[in-house]
Amino acid sequence: MNYTAFILGLLGSFHCIGMCGPIAFVLPLDRSSKSKMIFQTFLYHLGRLLTYSMIGLLFGFIGKGLYLAGFQQRLSILMGVIMILTVIIPVKVFNRFNITKPLYKAIGKIKQQLGIYLNKKSNKSIFLIGFFNGFLPCGLVYMALIGSIASSNAFSGSFYMFLFGLGTVPMMTLTVFAGNILKVSLRNKIQKAIPVFVVIIGLLFILRGLGLGIPYISPSDAKLHISNNASACK
Repeated sequence: MNYTAFILGLLGSFHCIGMCGPIAFVLPLDRSSKSKMIFQTFLYHLGRLLTYSMIGLLFGFIGKGLYLAGFQQRLSILMGVIMILTVIIPVKVFNRFNITKPLYKAIGKIKQQLGIYLNKKSNKSIFLIGFFNGFLPCGLVYMALIGSIASSNAFSGSFYMFLFGLGTVPMMTLTVFAGNILKVSLRNKIQKAIPVFVVIIGLLFILRGLGLGIPYISPSDAKLHISNNASACK
């Protein structure tokens, strides 16, 4: 199911233009040389990918615990259902519970660090901008984290998030070099289509958990048990 992470990142990167685009626009790159710009853009992405991988490692570890507790395929079904529900249920319903309120203080500190490094022109600052950028709250990142929980171990969770981040690289790179390359109207249309792809990915996770014997999409229960046991032995 790792391919779903890359697809989510690739398609979701159009949403990233609106969320992280402003940061990409003002990156303190050394524009005196194309080679320096390319290298520093690589450092920016490396910072983001490192953060995503670290978070994925944590959530993958949580997922491993749930697997060992006996959830196995049911966990994949549950994560798929959660993905679909987050699309169907209006955002205002989630806002009533103030789920992210305890994180506001931490997010404020992250933004403060971003502001500091955005005013510095060095390779280290570019890398750290990407690193802190990866911690900013984003609905698509939450979707990817749900997928990482459904992985069988910490490494798989980390790799899932790495692939998600990798999927965002092409569009974010174009944003860094070309600025606002998409018209607002087209970007809005693409963003409206993203929930559809999230639902499709959620359905894929549900199919995976059902163990219908469909290669790559819904492997049989026996194969899932074998892979989970093998992961648990590592």
